[in-house]
Amino acid sequence: MLPSPSVHMASPPPSLNMASHPPSPATASRKRFQDSSKKIMNPSFADLPSSLIEEIMLLLVLKDNIRASAACKSWYEAGVSVRVVDKHPWLMCFPKRGNLFEFRDPLHWKLHTLDLPELAESTVCYSRFGWLLMRKASSNDVFFFNPFSRDIISLPMCELDFQQIAFSCPPTSDDCVLLAIKFVPGEVNRVTVSTCNPGATKWITNDFPTFLRLFYMQSNLVYRRDRFYCFNAEGTLYSFEPSYREWSYICADKLRCPYVHENQYMWCGKAVFLVEKKGELFVMFTCSNEKPMVYKLFSMKWKELSRTTLDGMTFFVSFYNSELRNNLPWMRNNVYFSRFGYNRKHCVSFSFDESRYNTPKEWEQWVELCPPQSLWIDTPKNVLDYFLG
Repeated sequence: MLPSPSVHMASPPPSLNMASHPPSPATASRKRFQDSSKKIMNPSFADLPSSLIEEIMLLLVLKDNIRASAACKSWYEAGVSVRVVDKHPWLMCFPKRGNLFEFRDPLHWKLHTLDLPELAESTVCYSRFGWLLMRKASSNDVFFFNPFSRDIISLPMCELDFQQIAFSCPPTSDDCVLLAIKFVPGEVNRVTVSTCNPGATKWITNDFPTFLRLFYMQSNLVYRRDRFYCFNAEGTLYSFEPSYREWSYICADKLRCPYVHENQYMWCGKAVFLVEKKGELFVMFTCSNEKPMVYKLFSMKWKELSRTTLDGMTFFVSFYNSELRNNLPWMRNNVYFSRFGYNRKHCVSFSFDESRYNTPKEWEQWVELCPPQSLWIDTPKNVLDYFLG
């Protein structure tokens, strides 16, 4: 047999070697140093700690949060984790008789009802954070009531025949404080102020001299950064700090109700609402047949907001309280009043985008737009569960 031919294979070039040798420790160290140097020379926002990115995102409004979230994966995750989308309040209507209360979503307007015998023979004074502040019709007793959880929080008797009352935060919080005020005209105009905390045994009352024009409507009370605020159509912003019992006021001569002339005393068809949102104050003037006018407080100076600077705001106003939301789908740049339309299929509203009310009716008085029988109330996430039983 012939011997098998020997086959000689040429060695592949170094670049084609199937197996590569791992880099030496010196080479790996040099590469890490180069990568580190590149990061130092070309820093990226994506390299920020996640906790710091979340802090940045918390300071942004919704639309800016969404824009920033598109930068990279780490910013998206931080933006979504802190993103809070406002939820609009519902309209709660008090019956003329009986204990059956109506609740309506202003977006879908479907009717829901709750039987609330706990509210028999009492009237509402204020609402926020899903709680009602009620007063017994036959006495000065006031109490908190949550219409969804049915919780009741009693308070000591308020001896002051107050004109306005409000509270700072949910009554389940240790920081909750109530403020009741009454303006008293005379040779020296004064205001009587009473405060109380849930769990206290009595109210604390003080009198303070103050500036007052009786024929001008006072706004509702709001709480902002440890102070309660009230505004009147003459342009006076009142404030009270409960901890130090400090009453003060600032007169803005250039901010008076734009619908009232200097010597016009009859203005029952006009109203003023004060609203707080994330530590900022807004005041809105409404009239029976004129568009609402909105101002924002900048460094103790009021600046009028136009349709383009409202930035998607939605106002909800009633006889007892006012609420403000941002970037609500289908509800941006609107004012929602607490009155039904004629067909009872929606509430009366004004569109800043279209510059018109949703009804051709020219209401004679603002109280027709905000009747005392209805107010806005915050609802829990599972609000529909309370109506299924």
